[in-house]
Amino acid sequence: MTLPSTPSLNGITAISHLGVIRAVGEDAASFLHGQLTNDFALLDMQHARLAAFCTAKGRMLASFVGFKRSQEEILLVCDRSLLAPTLKRLSMFVLRAKCKLSDATGEFSLYGLSGTAAQALLPSARPWDRKDAGPASVIALYPAAGQARALWLAPAGTPAPEGETLAEGLWLWGTVQSAVATLSAPVVDTFVPQMLNYESVGGVNFKKGCYPGQEIVARSQFRGTLKRRAYLVHADTALSVGQEVFSPEDLEQATGTVVQAAASPLGGWDAIVSMQIASASRLDLFAHAALNEGHAADATAGAALQVLPLPYELLADI
Repeated sequence: MTLPSTPSLNGITAISHLGVIRAVGEDAASFLHGQLTNDFALLDMQHARLAAFCTAKGRMLASFVGFKRSQEEILLVCDRSLLAPTLKRLSMFVLRAKCKLSDATGEFSLYGLSGTAAQALLPSARPWDRKDAGPASVIALYPAAGQARALWLAPAGTPAPEGETLAEGLWLWGTVQSAVATLSAPVVDTFVPQMLNYESVGGVNFKKGCYPGQEIVARSQFRGTLKRRAYLVHADTALSVGQEVFSPEDLEQATGTVVQAAASPLGGWDAIVSMQIASASRLDLFAHAALNEGHAADATAGAALQVLPLPYELLADI
């Protein structure tokens, strides 16, 4: 497959697929520190955190971009499909902590900024830098297709950021192109964070204390047992979250799973796929739309995949 030149991603998008969990109280930071993969105890007002919430077996139940709006208020932005079950599960662990959790989605407006719109508010920013812009919080994200990207969040009713409109579909494609996956319902409880490269994009702190699944996550990193990573792929036909990826070498056992996908303005679809490291160099991978139970995958009915370069370097296993 030959891909045309990359289009410019420039403008502002109202984001409808993400929601907001609010944690309020003097113990909000310490509570989240004990539940998530990143360091919230030392979180300041100038930075945000990418983090995962895991089971005791280290499998991701949700992913967040978290940041402070004040010293006792932290907002967690996550996929709406996981907000209710995640809020319910997190609330089970609050116990005596002085922290109140709630669904604050309706209280805030969320916009994605790309290109000059992001650079205007966050010039020279690095991923996960944060600043205030009036009542809004602006967080620098990983770039996509050579364009800066940022998340803008403000109380509902705040005037939207200024700039030309970027179609939501292009924003979603940019999110895929950044290769920083947001977990959603079809793939919940499937991956340890490193299978989505979270340790390479600032989503795991290996020096912090315990959290659910911490032992498994650490063992995957320090014992060299990690066999899956996240990769960017392109297909000429539609891809969807949860689709399994195969190689002709083994039509019974999937080598990977589509984590996030979006239509490409260049034609076809792009996706983030978590798959076996050993399969990433193959030229004959395909995504199968659906399998009948007991039947092997059929390469002739699948979407042929081309593995694309990642836009960041992977940290080596230790």
